[in-house]
Amino acid sequence: MTRAEMEKGTNVICEASFFYADCYCAVDILQKDRDGWAIYEVKSSTDPMQDQYIADVAFQKYVLEHLGISVTSAHIVCLNNQYVLEGDLDLQTLFKIADVTDVADDMRQQIPAIIEEGKTILASREEPGTDIGENCKDCSFWDYCTRMLPKPNVFHLYRMKMGDKVDLYRKGLISFSQLSNSGMIKNEKQRRQIEFELQEKRPWIDQKKIREFLQTLTFPLYFLDFESMQTAIPFCQGTKPYSQIVFQYSLHYIEHEHGELHHKEFLAESGPDPRRSVAEALCRDIPRDVCVTAYNKAFECTRIRELAEAFPDLAEHLLCIADNIQDLLIPFQKGYYYSRAMGGSFSIKSVLPALYPNDPLLDYHNLEGVHNGGEAMSIFPKIQYMNPEDQAKARENLLRYCELDTFAMVKVWEELVSVASVL
Repeated sequence: MTRAEMEKGTNVICEASFFYADCYCAVDILQKDRDGWAIYEVKSSTDPMQDQYIADVAFQKYVLEHLGISVTSAHIVCLNNQYVLEGDLDLQTLFKIADVTDVADDMRQQIPAIIEEGKTILASREEPGTDIGENCKDCSFWDYCTRMLPKPNVFHLYRMKMGDKVDLYRKGLISFSQLSNSGMIKNEKQRRQIEFELQEKRPWIDQKKIREFLQTLTFPLYFLDFESMQTAIPFCQGTKPYSQIVFQYSLHYIEHEHGELHHKEFLAESGPDPRRSVAEALCRDIPRDVCVTAYNKAFECTRIRELAEAFPDLAEHLLCIADNIQDLLIPFQKGYYYSRAMGGSFSIKSVLPALYPNDPLLDYHNLEGVHNGGEAMSIFPKIQYMNPEDQAKARENLLRYCELDTFAMVKVWEELVSVASVL
C-alpha cells in the first residue's frame, strides 16, 4: 500500500511502512518533497531531542535510503509545552518540529553495528548480560531484572538517588544486613528503615513532635482530595498540553472537637471544561479561613491557585482556602511516625494499610471500577460517550474512590490523635 501511494505521488502518507534486510520500520508521516521524501516522527512528549527519538529516526532513514528512497530531511514532532489554548486550537503552534537530519546522519556509522548486535541478541537463547544501572530507573522490566535480589534491598531505600543506590549495589552492599554493617548509610530515616526491617521493631512514634503538628490543626477541620486529568491536546481555555484539570473532589469535615464526621463531594460533568463548576463548588463547600488538610498538599494547593488565576472573581476565596491547607504527610515524611509496614514509603497508599492492616473498609482493592488516580483520570473523559446506565455506574465508582481518599485521611488523623493522647 505504501509503494502504491508513493507511485501515485501522494503528498502525505501516514504510517508508511518499509522493509529492508530483516529491518522493518513505519514512518509516522512521510511527506513528498521536490527532490524526495521527508520523514516526520511524532511523539507525545514535549522534548524532541531525546536520544531514543533520534535513534528511531536514524534507523528509519537508514532503511529508506537502502531501498533507494531519497530522504531529504528528518524531523521529530512533539507537543509545544509553551502553547496556551486561547480561542480555537492552533495546530501550527500546538506542535514543535525539530529538524534532526544532521544528528541522525551522525549516527549513520553506528547503525549497522547496532542492527547486528540486535540480531545476535534475538538469535541467542541467553539473555544479554547487562547489569542493573542508573538507566534502569522507571523501566517496566524492573521487577523481572531484580527478581533475584533479596527483598527489601538497597533499591528500596527511602529518598536516595538512583545513582547512589547503583554505587552501593556495585560495591556489593545490596541487602539491608549488608547496608546496616557498612557504615555507608548516614541518613537518619534510611537508617531507621533498615533497623526496623531487620529487628522488626514496634512503630517509632515521636509523641512530642506529633502533638506539635496536631496543634497546627484547628476546628472546623476539613479533609480535601482532588482528582484530575491531563490531556495532550488542551481543551480548556488558558491551559497548556498536559495541564492538570481538576474534575472532582471529596471533602470530609468535623465542625468541632469530638464532633460528627460529615461528607460532601463534587463531580463535574464529563465533556465540558469542568474547572468553573469545581471552583464554585469549592467556594460553596469550604468556608473562608478554616483549616483544610490534604495529603501531600502541594498538588491541591497548586490546583487551587490555578483555579484562582483562571477565575479572578473567585480568586479571593480560593486563595484563602489554599493559604490555610495543612499537610497530613508531614508527620510521616519528617519521621515522627514510622513502622516497618510502611516499607520506607510515606504515600497514603503505604501509610494507610500500615496503620490499619486488613481493614476492608480502607482497602482500595474492594472498590469497584476505580482503584487509583490513573484509572480515575482515564475513566472520567470517557463518561460523556457512555449510555446513561454506564454513566451512572462510572460516576458512582469515581465518587466512592475519591471519598475513600479523604476518609483515609480522616483515619490517619485519628491515629495521630490517638498516639499523641495515650502514649
